Amino acid sequence: MTDRLKNKTALVTGGARGIGRAICKLFAEQGAYVIVTDIIDDEGKDLVEEIRQNNGKAEYQHLDTGDEKNVAEVITPADSIAVLVNNAGITGPDKPTHEIDAEEWDNLMRVNVKGVFLCTKYALPHMIKNKSGSIINLSSIYGLVGAPDLPAYHASKGAVRLMSKTDALLYAKQGIRVNSVHPGYIWTPLVEDLAKASEEGVDAFRENLDSKHPVGHVGKPEDIAYGALYLASDEAVFVTGSELVIDGGYTAQ
Repeated sequence: MTDRLKNKTALVTGGARGIGRAICKLFAEQGAYVIVTDIIDDEGKDLVEEIRQNNGKAEYQHLDTGDEKNVAEVITPADSIAVLVNNAGITGPDKPTHEIDAEEWDNLMRVNVKGVFLCTKYALPHMIKNKSGSIINLSSIYGLVGAPDLPAYHASKGAVRLMSKTDALLYAKQGIRVNSVHPGYIWTPLVEDLAKASEEGVDAFRENLDSKHPVGHVGKPEDIAYGALYLASDEAVFVTGSELVIDGGYTAQ
């Protein structure tokens, strides 16, 4: 089945790398017109070219999700938008709470929380007008459970979880569905950068992450993309305000 998103326009933030890239490619394969957005322009444009070479439909837009003017410029003209994937995010400072600077905290919240708010804010009028839409917010297992690291990141992902539920209730009557996705550890450039910065080295870092998941390994970006595809499609018409956990059993322990 290759047309689960036929005639749908989908905008994906942070679409040039990792999970966002996998989502963009899969959505295009399933018939969507994909608006790839990111701040790493060369990689985003290369992805659009790859999608087009594979007979998909896509365009690239530079988008800093924490900049309201930029968000308005990109999303306001996109009046046919049917799917919004709020994927853009950063890990922020890996320090205990009492050592985090207020500026570090604010910089992370600007992307991970304010960015979700702004993109949702500007996409909603189109969806309300069209009486349908699917908003998919990338949270994390750490929007569900705690861990003794990355306190700002974990706080931001908890916020995204509750933002999703609130908007699901606010806009259900207008035919708009809002759900959050909660990945376990996924081997993305972001996680690989954490591995490279670790004292134990990349291989030991990955082995440690593998061991945290009952299935025995970390996930792939495509694992999350397929979950997003379900939520974006009409197959999920009765799904809103939900938490789709894709974590290899991490939170079942």
